[in-house]
Amino acid sequence: MCCVHNVRVFTVSDVRAAIIPVTPFQQNCTLLWSDRTKKGAVIDPGGDLDRIRQAIEEMGVTVEKIILTHGHIDHAGGAAELKEALGVPIEGPHEADRFLLDRLEETGRGYGIEARAVTPDRWLQEGDTVAVGDLTLDVLHCPGHSPGSVVLVSSTQRFAIVGDVLFQGSVGRTDLPGGDGKALIRSIKEKLLPLGDDISFICGHGPTSTIGQERQTNPFLQGDAVF
Repeated sequence: MCCVHNVRVFTVSDVRAAIIPVTPFQQNCTLLWSDRTKKGAVIDPGGDLDRIRQAIEEMGVTVEKIILTHGHIDHAGGAAELKEALGVPIEGPHEADRFLLDRLEETGRGYGIEARAVTPDRWLQEGDTVAVGDLTLDVLHCPGHSPGSVVLVSSTQRFAIVGDVLFQGSVGRTDLPGGDGKALIRSIKEKLLPLGDDISFICGHGPTSTIGQERQTNPFLQGDAVF
């Protein structure tokens, strides 16, 4: 069990994830790894890098890369510094979020968060795959919360990392630059719901859920609900 305060451990088959709330926004930074190889990735290191690095050490994970689901400050603000500290590449998000990553330092000043602009080593597109140890994640481009939001899916292990696209009982906000409510609902209904009700997911804030639970109970996904 991780001793870092308020960290939750998520387990699906041979996959482990330490969910580490960071920044004043309590964003779910996720340390994801294969239990067989102990090789993994840090997903969305928005800040509080001391907490993230403590979790890495306690879990005994060899981090091979950083992955960004989108370019908002609470998800990407610490990526440049962590990249330098660990000496690993950054993958994601989709290039449509370049404008957000370019403005991270400026955005951070507005929220009192230290951040630096960052350019990923690899932009992700629909149909790409990302390797995390011996785990392969499929990439879905799911715009709406931000233009370049991506979702990472393991069809074999039946879980996903959805960023701020979908939450337990809610969906990502769309009133930030580049947000589009209709596009967000379309991304969820056309790309996430077809994955199957048994898919468990880690979202960018709050508790985990399943596609089936959200299909049945999420008010934003009922009938022709719009916002």
